[in-house]
Amino acid sequence: MTTPATDESLMALYLQGDRAAFDALFARYAPKLRTMLARRISRRDDVADIVQQTFLQVHRARKDFKVGAKLRPWLYTIAMNLARQYFRRRGRRPETGLGEHEPAERGREGDPERRAVAAELRAVLAELPPPQREVIELHWFEGLPFKEVAVIVGASESAVKVRAHRGYEKLRGRLAGAVTGAGGAGYGRKRR
Repeated sequence: MTTPATDESLMALYLQGDRAAFDALFARYAPKLRTMLARRISRRDDVADIVQQTFLQVHRARKDFKVGAKLRPWLYTIAMNLARQYFRRRGRRPETGLGEHEPAERGREGDPERRAVAAELRAVLAELPPPQREVIELHWFEGLPFKEVAVIVGASESAVKVRAHRGYEKLRGRLAGAVTGAGGAGYGRKRR
């Protein structure tokens, strides 16, 4: 069994002209980016467009990629910036598009209590200030370490931890009753 290529080795191959390496990166990251963006944008067509734009930008800016740097934060930064542009063009705050992409709902369609908790989570997330929401989405839902989240949002790791802490506290406060009622699903726990 062969070891899968790292993101960085695939990017290095792509920089040398290997189209298959780009295809592998697309296959690896397009679903992750769609899921992340669907939490903020409800229209699937818009999500698909931003994912495509992200990889188009990766192609256009490939010479700017610093060999030896981590690819994932660079890729997510591009996607987040495109999402911000999307909302600036529309002159509104991010939509609540968690829908079926919400991890709390996967496999639990028949559980009304969990659906209620997930709906409450979406509502509370939508109320968070955008900097806190972005950090929580990237850290909790995407599972990215704070160090990478800091690169993506353009802030220090300490600032990102503060944003996450404040956001998690707001989530805990608002969801305490719903989580306890749903059997302690653990939506308020933060990962390190």
